[in-house]
Amino acid sequence: MTMREEWMEVRVSVPSELSDAVSNFLTEAGSEGVCEEETEGNILEEKPETEGITVIKGYFPKDARLESRLAKLDNYLKSVSTLFPHLPTPKYETEIITDVEWAESWKKYFKPIRVTRNIVIKPTWERYSVTGHDILIEMDPGMAFGTGQHASTRMCLQALEDLLLYERATSGERVLDVGTGTGILGIAAAKLGAKGVICVDIDRQAVEIARENVKINEVEDIVRVEYHDVRTMKGEHDLIVANLTDRALLRLRPNLISLLEPGGFIIISGIIEQNRAEIEEHYISPPLVLYRTLTEKEWLAYVFQKESGSL
Repeated sequence: MTMREEWMEVRVSVPSELSDAVSNFLTEAGSEGVCEEETEGNILEEKPETEGITVIKGYFPKDARLESRLAKLDNYLKSVSTLFPHLPTPKYETEIITDVEWAESWKKYFKPIRVTRNIVIKPTWERYSVTGHDILIEMDPGMAFGTGQHASTRMCLQALEDLLLYERATSGERVLDVGTGTGILGIAAAKLGAKGVICVDIDRQAVEIARENVKINEVEDIVRVEYHDVRTMKGEHDLIVANLTDRALLRLRPNLISLLEPGGFIIISGIIEQNRAEIEEHYISPPLVLYRTLTEKEWLAYVFQKESGSL
């Protein structure tokens, strides 16, 4: 994300069954951060009970496109209400906040969380006692996306743990994390045994946040964070992880394949169920072979392997 003084926080109260769909819509509509939190109070007027209601928060830059984005959200929620008349009608509120207020708002709900059998994500301001085989990752998300709480991030972490720790399908000599955000996936790869990791992002603020998180986790000797567009990169990697949007994954497929060595693995995530067919149509084709599919609620992640001998 680029540095801006003011943002619009959009708080959407929805039945929990629709939380993934609304989260995806906010992302596709241009929100530069989306989070969910269970709530004891909500802004639904039709139903006094709050059980089963989730608040989705999206953060939009206060720019010339803000009005049209809110209009699209309004139309989307109306269509959802028509499609699911038996559920409470989703409603939303907005509030203008500053960079500092946004960064601090994460602390209200970001708590230590176990995301895989071994990986535990802990914010820097919380305490956690490591036990057994815990692999602890400390994060200060600032204004970057990626805390381990979203399904797309969790599935990437699970795939990394499987490939690097359990299956040892790849040595992790050269790992590439595309759209690194907070750096969480690159840091996890290092702690899972990868020997060299490059994290790239086209957001200068995310790059700075990721670099700080790399220092916090003391993996500077393994992880390098760069401001870079993957479309101009060269070289080959034995493992690539790309937790992006559906559109970005479709657009970047040729670039990602060119950066993956024969026999290497690529993890893609950030895919909503409704876009499954389009993603599979583009990705399940030579030189990529489907290795594994992960699902959580309406979100999907895929692991592919590049055919040996392919360019």
